[in-house]
Amino acid sequence: MMEVTIFNETFTLLPQRAMWWKKQRMLLLADMHLGKVNHFRKAGIPVPTKANDKNWETLVELVQLTRPERIVCIGDLFHSHYNYDWELVGQFTRAFTQLSFELVTGNHDILTNHQYARNNIVLHGEGFSVESFLFSHVPLTDCPSGVYTISGHIHPGVQLSGKGKQRITLPCFYFGEHQGYLPAFGMFTGLSRIQPIKEDRIFAIADNTVIKI
Repeated sequence: MMEVTIFNETFTLLPQRAMWWKKQRMLLLADMHLGKVNHFRKAGIPVPTKANDKNWETLVELVQLTRPERIVCIGDLFHSHYNYDWELVGQFTRAFTQLSFELVTGNHDILTNHQYARNNIVLHGEGFSVESFLFSHVPLTDCPSGVYTISGHIHPGVQLSGKGKQRITLPCFYFGEHQGYLPAFGMFTGLSRIQPIKEDRIFAIADNTVIKI
């Protein structure tokens, strides 16, 4: 675990690709892309199902670790159109009725409002605010003053190089002056290599550890 201070608020960066805001009892994550494996399998692409299982195991682990009151997914909860994995979402929300499961809608969140309602998911549009923080799935090109924007969407990754010219790209938390980006929570997602500037703060995830770069 690693703590980071943003706008005088303390957040804990978790190696499970989520961020814990203890003051608000809020677990923040993005880009779960649940159902993506089955979406590909329905199209005849033989994708292993282990990534699905790992997503759910990790989410339950985080609930047990942090005991949140709210889980806020900053976009792309479900990958595409309805498939059976959506019923697993409902099983989760019914198993943890003490939680408020909330979604800041992203570009992949295309199910009907009825589907979200029947699985007890609270919907927020882009630009959902809590205190001095604005949650927007797609990063903003012009961040409003006086608030800090936290986004998903880009699946940030940072490339590290070794002395023997080895290179590896790892998922990361990425915080600029006015906007931060969460790593993709879903296991079956790609990485987009970031191009940070000197003042940015980057925390890579490797071997179940969060490392400040």
